[in-house]
Amino acid sequence: MRTEVLAPTEESIARAAVALRGGAIVGLPTETVYGLAASAFDPAALASVFAAKARPTFDPLIVHVVLEPGPATAQLEALGLVDGARLTPAARAAADALAAALWPGPLTLVLPRAPRVPDLVTAGLDGVGLRAPSHPVARALIARAGPLAAPSANRFGRISPTTAAAVVAELDGLVPLVLDGGPCDVGVESTVVRVEADGRLLLLRPGGVSAERLAALSGRAVLRGATPRHPAVEGGSGLVSPGTLESHYAPRQPLLLLDAPLSALTVLPRAASVALLARDEDPGPAAALLAAATGAAPVLALGLGSDPGVAARRLFAALRELEASGAELLVAEPPAGEDGLWHAIGDRLRRASAPRR
Repeated sequence: MRTEVLAPTEESIARAAVALRGGAIVGLPTETVYGLAASAFDPAALASVFAAKARPTFDPLIVHVVLEPGPATAQLEALGLVDGARLTPAARAAADALAAALWPGPLTLVLPRAPRVPDLVTAGLDGVGLRAPSHPVARALIARAGPLAAPSANRFGRISPTTAAAVVAELDGLVPLVLDGGPCDVGVESTVVRVEADGRLLLLRPGGVSAERLAALSGRAVLRGATPRHPAVEGGSGLVSPGTLESHYAPRQPLLLLDAPLSALTVLPRAASVALLARDEDPGPAAALLAAATGAAPVLALGLGSDPGVAARRLFAALRELEASGAELLVAEPPAGEDGLWHAIGDRLRRASAPRR
């Protein structure tokens, strides 16, 4: 069975909602990346998501919701997603303030899970990741089908999909249908923060909302550092947030992430063929330097540019193009900045270039 790609008409959204309520999985667009969705309360459907992605069950999922205006936490409790008895007043206030400012949008809040949430969603942990996407197709589908658990619609550890065609390239035949909502506007996954009991925010994954903006909106410092790990996996090295394995978002060929622009480097590995992801809009000068350093003219050179929003939208599609070039070695210059969206872009490139296990 080949995957069917559908234009997001009212009829196809209704058809996808019926499929989800019947226990099927569906590819859907969000503003961040395309997701592989299942009913958040259906363990059998959730298991199908893990099977299609070849995703380990120690990696938690994010539940996508549509909320009405008003305090988010009360609505999440009513949906059976958040345990209000374990939500402190400080955490409730912080979560409601961030949701009011940033939902719908690319922010995931980790809050105390309610008993109704299946263990497969949370990897057995006591917190559940929740977000309200802004993509109109995702919102229309959730409104019809109810809360959806939806990791990125790709094989586990691979480059995230930002178009319906990329979903098919990854999962053709493994997901019955994909709603085509066009290219994703943000291009990198949501920011994941855990709301602590005292209202502080612990950054688990950088993404579409910057840590600086979170700090400004909350009036609190956003704690960074080592991501806490699932205590039951790999001697404490499992995940409490998706997308935080050392190797992730990875192309099939080795990706070399440079620690400085090519103009500052003189020695690079020799390669029969190379492809380049440059930090500047015009990749030509960097491509010439790469050819001189490696002895191989790049078969493909692409540039991210100096605008972080544009760079984020281009990132995963560019990595897929480099992979498709067939080059033996993929080379990426470091991003043009370190804060805001650049933080998320650098995180994705670092994990895409990490040694595979």
